[in-house]
Amino acid sequence: MSGASVFRSAQSARMADPALPVIPTSLVEVDVVRQWRDGVPGAVAVFDGASGPDLAAAAEPFDVDIAVLQAVGASATAGDVRALPLPAGGVGWVVGVGSGAAVQWRSAGAALARALRERLGEAAESEDEVGDLGDASEADYLQIRLPDSVDGDTVSALTLGLALGGYRFRVTGKPAPPRLRKVLLVAPDGADAEALGAQARRARELAAATSLARDLANAPSNIKDPAWFTGVAAELAADIANLSATVRDEKWLADNGFGGILAVGGGSSRPPRLLELSYRPKDVEGPHLILVGKGVTFDTGGISIKPAEGMHLMRTDMSGGGAVIGALLAIARLELPVRVTGLVPSAENHVSGSAYRPGDVVRHYGGTTTEVSNTDAEGRMVLADALAYAVDRLEPDLLVDVATLTGAMKVALGLRTGGMFATDGELADRIGQAGERVGEAWWRMPLLEDHAEDVKGQLADVKQTPPGPGGITAALFLREFTGGLPWAHLDIAGPARADKDYAEVVSGGTGFAARSLVEFAATLPEWGDFKGNPHADLH
Repeated sequence: MSGASVFRSAQSARMADPALPVIPTSLVEVDVVRQWRDGVPGAVAVFDGASGPDLAAAAEPFDVDIAVLQAVGASATAGDVRALPLPAGGVGWVVGVGSGAAVQWRSAGAALARALRERLGEAAESEDEVGDLGDASEADYLQIRLPDSVDGDTVSALTLGLALGGYRFRVTGKPAPPRLRKVLLVAPDGADAEALGAQARRARELAAATSLARDLANAPSNIKDPAWFTGVAAELAADIANLSATVRDEKWLADNGFGGILAVGGGSSRPPRLLELSYRPKDVEGPHLILVGKGVTFDTGGISIKPAEGMHLMRTDMSGGGAVIGALLAIARLELPVRVTGLVPSAENHVSGSAYRPGDVVRHYGGTTTEVSNTDAEGRMVLADALAYAVDRLEPDLLVDVATLTGAMKVALGLRTGGMFATDGELADRIGQAGERVGEAWWRMPLLEDHAEDVKGQLADVKQTPPGPGGITAALFLREFTGGLPWAHLDIAGPARADKDYAEVVSGGTGFAARSLVEFAATLPEWGDFKGNPHADLH
C-alpha cells in the first residue's frame, strides 16, 4: 500500500465515525498585552507574603476590599482558584501561586483553565450564569495580570498550564461544549511584552505537542489501527515546511526484513506500518537526532495474553509513538535549526492463529535474531527493528527511543516520573534538564553490565525477556540494536497515563515525553559535531 492510500484510509476511518473529536484538539490562544481591558473577565495571582497570602495586591485590580477576598476563601496555595463577585457585576478570579515558582504557575494556569471550563459549561445551560460572566461575546476570554517580577519562565509555565489544564477528549454525539478560546497576559509597566509574547508562543507549541500525543493516545482502538495512526500523522505533517512523512506498509516491511514489527502485527487483521518523519531545514549541520517511538495501537499481550482487568487501557500503548509524532511536528513548526528523524513502528498485538508464539525465533531488520519467550514483551520487538534500520540507513549521531515498555518501571518510579537509560552522561544530563525546564520528571536508571550477558541467546542471538530486573534487561536488549552509538531509552510506562487530574495533567493519556523531546532537540545546535562516548559513564 502506498503512502497516499494509507492517507486515504486514515481519512476514511475518521469520517466513518463523525463523533470522534477533531484531531488535533484546539488549544487556547495566549497573547501578552500591555493594558488591562474593561469588560473581559480577569484573574489575579495571590502570592505568599511574609505573614500569609498577600491579598491587598490581588484586591487592587478589582477595586474591592480585602474582606471580599477573605470571604470567598482566597489563598496563596498553588492552584487554589476562587470566583470573586464584582461590584459592577460579573465575576473575577483569584488564583494562588505560592512563592511564584514555575511549577506553581503551571498548576495555577491549569486550575484556572478547569474553573473556566466548568463555568462556561454551566453558562451554556443557564442564561443567568452567562450574565454572571459579563458580555457573552467575552465569555470565552480571560485576562490575567502578570506580577512585576514576571520573567520568561513564569510566562512559559503559565501558558503550559492554561493550554493543557482544560484539555478534554470525549467520543460523544453531543455538541462540543464551550471552551476558553483566548487568554491575554497583561504585562506590568516596563516589561518586555514582545519577548514575553515569544515565550508564550513557544510554550504553546510545546503544549500542542503534548496535546496531540494525548489525542492519539486517547483515540479508541476500534478506530486507531496502525494505518489510521500513521496516516493521521502523515496528514498533519503534510502542510509543515521542511517536514516530510513516509508510511511503509506490510509488503515493504516484509521485503526489507522487518521481522519484529511483522511478528507483533501478525496476529491482527489490521496489518502493521512504519512511519518515518524527516525534518530537514535548509543549511543546517550538526548532529542528526533519531527519535523512535513505540506505536502499538492495541496490546492484548498476544498468546501470552494479559488479564482482562485493565486491558482496555492498552489503547494508550502507542504513547511513545504519539510523543515522537507530537515532538516532530512541534520541532518543525518552531523551525529549530536541527536535523531530526522520527520513526514510529506501529502494530496491533493480537491473538489468532497467525500470532507469533513463545519459542519462536524472529529475525529483525539487519539480521539479528531474537528468541521469543513472552509475546507481551512486544514493544522491544518493534523498537529493535526501527533502531537497527536507523543505524543502517539514516546515518544518525545519536538515538533516543521512548516507549511504554515495562511494568517494572511503573513499579520502580510510579506514575509521574519517566525512567531514563543512557550510554552517555552528557546525553542523559541534557534530557533530564530539558524535562525539568518543561515540567516533566526523569530519573536516570543504571545500565548494569552485570546483566549484559543475560541478554545473549542460546537458540538465537539475543533473548527477548532475559532474567533479572525487567526495566534494565529490556534496555540492555534494545542496546544490542543501537550500533554502539550514543543512545537513550525512555520508559514511560508509568507517566504516559493518569487516573486523575493534577497540575496540567488530565486523566487519560498524558502526552508525557513529547515536550521533553522538543526541548532536548532545541539544545542540539550547542553540541557541534557531537559523537559521544558509547563506553563512558554507563551509570
